[in-house]
Amino acid sequence: MSAQTILRTMVGFYIVLFFLFLFGPLIIMSVSAFNTPTFPQAYPFEAVTFRWFGQIFADGIMVGGILNSLYIGIGVVCVAVPIGLAGALVMTQIAPRLRPIYYTIVVSPVLTPGVILGISTLVFWDRLGTAIGADYDSLFYSGFFLTVLGQSTFISAYCMLVFLARLQRFDRTQEEAALDLGASHVQVFRKILVPFLRPAILSSAVLAFLASFENYNTTLFTIQSEATLTTVLAGRVRMGTQPDIAALAVIIIGVTIAGAIAYEIAKRREAARERADRDIARRATTDDLVWHRPAEAKAG
Repeated sequence: MSAQTILRTMVGFYIVLFFLFLFGPLIIMSVSAFNTPTFPQAYPFEAVTFRWFGQIFADGIMVGGILNSLYIGIGVVCVAVPIGLAGALVMTQIAPRLRPIYYTIVVSPVLTPGVILGISTLVFWDRLGTAIGADYDSLFYSGFFLTVLGQSTFISAYCMLVFLARLQRFDRTQEEAALDLGASHVQVFRKILVPFLRPAILSSAVLAFLASFENYNTTLFTIQSEATLTTVLAGRVRMGTQPDIAALAVIIIGVTIAGAIAYEIAKRREAARERADRDIARRATTDDLVWHRPAEAKAG
């Protein structure tokens, strides 16, 4: 047995263990979601049932938490994506010597614990509401409003990193050419920069929504009397897990996989259309050269 064979065997064994470590709990949880016992178990498997999936939608608290998480996620997307885009554009405009300082400031919320962000958001808006004499029914004490702002403080930094990665491949001569031809800055932004950043906008929006949907540390302090899916699940797990939680996890995994597959299909179709457009433009240029070449030769 050669050393190369032993090395390949060990690497393959390590890869198998690695994926078992990652997906083993998900597989066991998925199996327990279709098992009949009231306590989640994958073995022994008694019988196939879909009762736990129906029990999710019969639970008003669980459904309310899911809806609240969806609403907050949409709000975070509407706030974090524009802030992240603005931060990335400012990064490309400031002097190179100031970029490290600016980058450290705007990325610092990512390095701050979520507990600190949640408490600071709650305290800041409480002090601001007290200073202006706002009552407890106002926006300053709304759990949805505070949660959206608290989560956006660090999720917007994630979005900014996505936009920065995309802007590194942007050719700024396109902006300069458009401005030289008389276009305004708004037209350049709307017709040149936004189409180029469209994939990054979609990616940052998905990232912001998923980061908001699964956030717990910041949400725990800012949501106050309301509840999201993560806070509801945390309360249920303290009293012991149930198969309906496993069924909910299966639904979330299925939706995530379906979304990833749909995004990959759309991305490949867009790449195919771009290749087709380039081929058409290349053939048109070649035909134009072939058409004009005899006339040029005759004139010479």
